[in-house]
Amino acid sequence: MIAFGVFLSGFVMSEPAPYELIMAVQIVIWFLFGLAISRTVAVPLALLLLYNVGGMLSLLVMRDIGGGPMYVAVSTFLALTTILYAAVIEERPQRLELIFKAWVAAAIITSILGVLGYFHAFPGAEAFTRYDRAMGAFQDPNVFGPFLIAPILYLLHRLLTGRLEQAPLVVAGLLVLVFGVFLSFSRAAWGLLLFSSVSLIFLMLLKERTAAFRLKILALSLAAVVLLVLALIIALQFDKVADLFTTRARLVQDYDGAHMGRFDRHKIGFLLAMERPLGIGPMELGKMYGEDEHNIWLKSLTTYGWLGFISYVVLIGWTLAAGFRYLLRERPWQPHLMIAWITILGHCLIGNVIDTDHWRHFYLLLGIVWGCIALEQRHQKTKRIPAGPNSAA
Repeated sequence: MIAFGVFLSGFVMSEPAPYELIMAVQIVIWFLFGLAISRTVAVPLALLLLYNVGGMLSLLVMRDIGGGPMYVAVSTFLALTTILYAAVIEERPQRLELIFKAWVAAAIITSILGVLGYFHAFPGAEAFTRYDRAMGAFQDPNVFGPFLIAPILYLLHRLLTGRLEQAPLVVAGLLVLVFGVFLSFSRAAWGLLLFSSVSLIFLMLLKERTAAFRLKILALSLAAVVLLVLALIIALQFDKVADLFTTRARLVQDYDGAHMGRFDRHKIGFLLAMERPLGIGPMELGKMYGEDEHNIWLKSLTTYGWLGFISYVVLIGWTLAAGFRYLLRERPWQPHLMIAWITILGHCLIGNVIDTDHWRHFYLLLGIVWGCIALEQRHQKTKRIPAGPNSAA
């Protein structure tokens, strides 16, 4: 059921999506039947609850609450999914592999839908595009692209560490996913892909000490880069792709730097938030200035108030610091921790230009990292337990 829930996270074309229904039922069932929350997992639980209490308090200052309560309810639900993922991973680390395989399956299917939609491969295929950009079975290309990054890293890790006979299948999956990211024409997703891939290779080179393995990683990485460049060159032969790529490849778009554009709204929003300790309420900045915050730090201030902002900053800082501490330790769950930690760090960087507070896969990543942190804490505790009197010397 956990794997099925993760799989459904790749298909969110309307809200509530099947993912919400399945995961809401699972949260109730798992905890009713005794799923434990350790002291380690209680850390993100407490911080996420404070974060959402801040969101609830922000409703008090809204003149017309409208969809505000539903917005905060979704935020609270997503926070609980983080705790569920962390708890089930701590209970049985073997679930990590199942989670990532389900994520890869969902990513490949939704990426294929996005690619076919972009090229109008069948009647009605445009349902999987928006603004001539692939978005798969999502509502927004800017969510679709980042959703594919963790599965790409998982397959890249498999390619670099797996058997040679598996390479063709893994490479095929990688090409589908990378092409999906490219056709999303999301600058944030492009940057996230580059940052995450380079970071993964760097950490693997840092972790592996043997010259033969390092040579293998460098050789396969170089081959993957050449293959991706060739695929990109082929894609740019299509005029439609080339034209949109030229437009989207500019670092600063008109709606970024123009008067009252994204960056102007960031300045105004931060100044406004300094005067409103409780925030201004969900979606209020968009009503005031025509566009949402497009900055997760600003979003935390305006939608969740000072309490929510502080809780979010502490949560992210604690997650990255604790995860980094255990990042290179030789454990069965180490590859999954490394992939999730890198992807969260990348999401924090793109969070400067995009809102991530309702991205389902971001809460999944948080759950994976905290589940692995809890596993490491339990492992350390087990090592400290002294042997009994009947134990062998």
